[in-house]
Amino acid sequence: MSELKEKFEATVKMIQTAEGDFKPSNELKLEMYALFKQATEGDVNGKKPGLTDFIGRMKYSAWENLKGTSKDKAMQTYIDKVETIMKKLS
Repeated sequence: MSELKEKFEATVKMIQTAEGDFKPSNELKLEMYALFKQATEGDVNGKKPGLTDFIGRMKYSAWENLKGTSKDKAMQTYIDKVETIMKKLS
């Protein structure tokens, strides 16, 4: 496993198990979701959810905006964003 992938997986695990008072905005949640999906699955696939699935459409669109971004770039951007957030909270 590459060093980048190991660091990405450690960062994801840290976020999933984090506790505290930090309440990310919906925009940040969408951005992090899209970066995670791009890093783990690549370009968006499948049909865009219907108009009645507002949250599904927002997630799909956020991921779709990263189309063409390499998995490695998405991983690094995810890591960088988390590190920036952690520095601000310290």
